Amino acid sequence: MNLNHPVTYIKGVSVARAELLYSELGIKTCGDLLHLFPFRYIDKTQFYTINQLQQNSAEVQIVGKITGVKTVKQKRGSRLVATFSDNTGSMELVWFKGAKWIKDSLKVNVPYVIYGKLNWYNGTPNMPHPEMETVKEYKSKLQMAMQPVYPSTEKLSTKGISNKVMRSMIQNLFQQAYGNIEETFPAYFIEEHQFLGKKESLLNIHFPKNQELLAKAQYRLKFEELFFIQLQLLQKKLIRKSKLKGFVFEQVGEEFTNFYNNHLPFDLTGAQKRVLKEIRKDVGSGAHMNRLLQGDVGSGKTIVALLTMLLAIDNGYQATIMAPTEILATQHYNGIIELLEKTDIKVELLTGSTKTKKRREIHESLEDGSLHILIGTHAILEDKVQFKNLGIAIIDEQHRFGVAQRRKLWEKSHSDGRAIPPHILVMTATPIPRTLAMSVYGDLDISVIDELPPGRKEIKTVHRYDSNRLGVFKFLKDEIAKGRQAYVVYPLIQESEAMDYKDLMDGYESISREFPSPKYQISIVHGQMKPSDKDYEMERFSKGDTQIMVATTVIEVGVNVPNASVMVIESAERFGLSQLHQLRGRVGRGAEQSYCILLSSYKLSSDGKTRLQTMVETTDGFKIAEVDLKLRGPGNIMGTQQSGVLNLKIADVVKDSPILHIARKAAINLLQEDPNLSETKNSSLLKAYEKLRKTSGIWSNIS
Repeated sequence: MNLNHPVTYIKGVSVARAELLYSELGIKTCGDLLHLFPFRYIDKTQFYTINQLQQNSAEVQIVGKITGVKTVKQKRGSRLVATFSDNTGSMELVWFKGAKWIKDSLKVNVPYVIYGKLNWYNGTPNMPHPEMETVKEYKSKLQMAMQPVYPSTEKLSTKGISNKVMRSMIQNLFQQAYGNIEETFPAYFIEEHQFLGKKESLLNIHFPKNQELLAKAQYRLKFEELFFIQLQLLQKKLIRKSKLKGFVFEQVGEEFTNFYNNHLPFDLTGAQKRVLKEIRKDVGSGAHMNRLLQGDVGSGKTIVALLTMLLAIDNGYQATIMAPTEILATQHYNGIIELLEKTDIKVELLTGSTKTKKRREIHESLEDGSLHILIGTHAILEDKVQFKNLGIAIIDEQHRFGVAQRRKLWEKSHSDGRAIPPHILVMTATPIPRTLAMSVYGDLDISVIDELPPGRKEIKTVHRYDSNRLGVFKFLKDEIAKGRQAYVVYPLIQESEAMDYKDLMDGYESISREFPSPKYQISIVHGQMKPSDKDYEMERFSKGDTQIMVATTVIEVGVNVPNASVMVIESAERFGLSQLHQLRGRVGRGAEQSYCILLSSYKLSSDGKTRLQTMVETTDGFKIAEVDLKLRGPGNIMGTQQSGVLNLKIADVVKDSPILHIARKAAINLLQEDPNLSETKNSSLLKAYEKLRKTSGIWSNIS
């Protein structure tokens, strides 16, 4: 039997069962079922006697005989009760469902092995719905000390596909198809890493003989899964560097030099200089650049982006920055216009609300090459927007854009259809933990700005309970008296806009009572407002006309107000870590000491406690991201567009990061020796790799 055959080829799998397996667990073929791995194991090496049982609800295994069976009437229907005895005592087995069918199948005075969870009633144990088999059956099976427990759903259980049924289906699969399981690693590779073979690994992951073999099987299969992902990502990177041509920015010309020497408002940090060097090396190499630039809010990514664009302009190319929201695009535009005001470089802003007349001007100047830098939102992707020669595209907060949108940008490099794509620089203020970056962005080159500009003070963060609110208000008054401004942020609860609004309005009222006008002015911003009203309120706050901005999380990306020095986050336990970190990054933009105050109720989950504690202990985005990854897992951090990429069956990028590092190293060594896997000794690897390429979702030309 071939592993690509549908599961109906397995003994005991009907068409109806196959349909259920597909709809509930996505299992279509025998191979899919073989790769449904147990998530835990029950140790069945130990047998108990009835007099050894302890008063708890443990799962236990006992050998004995059924000595009597009776049906007991209840309010609704009846239950079946059997007396089960061994040499040391007796107990009851109870069934509430399927009594008639079970009664017919029970054999009295025949030795059984029973297994299940204990219930205690008046000091005597009973076992509801035990798993049972006769000692004879028990001895005849593929016997395992450790019994696998498989992922299941409510529907599978109600339709009779219990864990026992799953086990027997997989057992039948092994008996029918064991000979057809192919080895994916070459013999020299298995020896070098001291792996179990593929067949043995699969057998021991499902039916382990002992703990040691289980550990070896898990290691081999986790390694294999991570290794092939790394192989794909690294090969993609190799192809890009060797086959994909990129524009060569040969000279550092007059625009760059003039700006760097005369108009740079501050000295670059060591980290900014290092990143710039990495970018210059890329764009001068003739290969296509695809680089991810990570740096916390306020670490100075924009200035690096600007200097990169000046390099392109010096070499006769145009540049563009694309941001996910109008607020962010406008902020980039204002910042860059200000920096370039003493130069002759032409910069324009294109968003959904750009007027038609202005659009026409932009289109013309883009096509004739007189416009150097275009900053905008998704509007840049419209077919009408054509560049004369786009040399670099910078994408801000790229996890907010889908692959199709990024492809459109890629195709915009030339009006004359030459096939060289623009260099791509992706910027993000969401720090991505190293393990995740390696497994999701392993094909990108990664640069990190890991120091803040000089003169920036670290934000002081404290956690206070609701009962300290008056103290917090007093602190706000003192800061406002020094001429500072403050944010007060309320959580957004997805389920109910009405509830958010009520929370926000209650908060707004209590703040208005505490900070009465005319002495204090308050802005308010929330999701139900018209964009124009939002902008008006943000503008008032930016100008300093209002001292307090009460908002839901719409300010997560947006206004840059250097004078705002306090961030109060209400119900902080309801925010995720990365959100808390992003919000905190809204203050600390100026030279003054800034503060972030996390308010929460006393009722905190253990995850909630960990999140707030982490925020108080560190402002390092990477440390925060590591904790966040442990708490939430990779799927939630990458957002929906990226999480499908990993689709891992057994490995976990967080818990198995040591294996990930070893697997990546092994993949690098292999590709250095045999970049196309064309050597005979690697034929089994190539075969497995080609098969994976057909089925896996990692393959898109654009990161």
